[in-house]
Amino acid sequence: MENNVDNKVRDTIDLSAQTETSEAAEGSGLPQEELDRLTEELIAAFKDVYDPEIPVDIYELGLIYKVDVSDDRDVGVDMTLTAPGCPVAEDMVMWVENAARSVQGVRDVKVNLIFEPPWDPSRMSDVARLELNMF
Repeated sequence: MENNVDNKVRDTIDLSAQTETSEAAEGSGLPQEELDRLTEELIAAFKDVYDPEIPVDIYELGLIYKVDVSDDRDVGVDMTLTAPGCPVAEDMVMWVENAARSVQGVRDVKVNLIFEPPWDPSRMSDVARLELNMF
């Protein structure tokens, strides 16, 4: 999503780092309560999307790098894959887009598939590590 006069991106929620939503909301036209709700519901929606080869959702795997929410409630998602040659890459982008669109109040959604920085297991949450017996 580009910053422009008509559709300025005001809120960035770095979900992989699980930042405080109050930091993300500085200067936002969205009320804090609405940003909190959108954040919680987007995370819940992403937790319903699974990498078909790994029994852990994409949020806990750390595949969601960044989510931008504009004042107009348009959502931009930067995500990656566990491997660049993933056979379901196009499907995963569509699944993430559909998950974000399922959140009440979200208008438009754009998912960007990025590979820098590359994904590695250190991006997984403790929940994912437990699920995969990686402790």
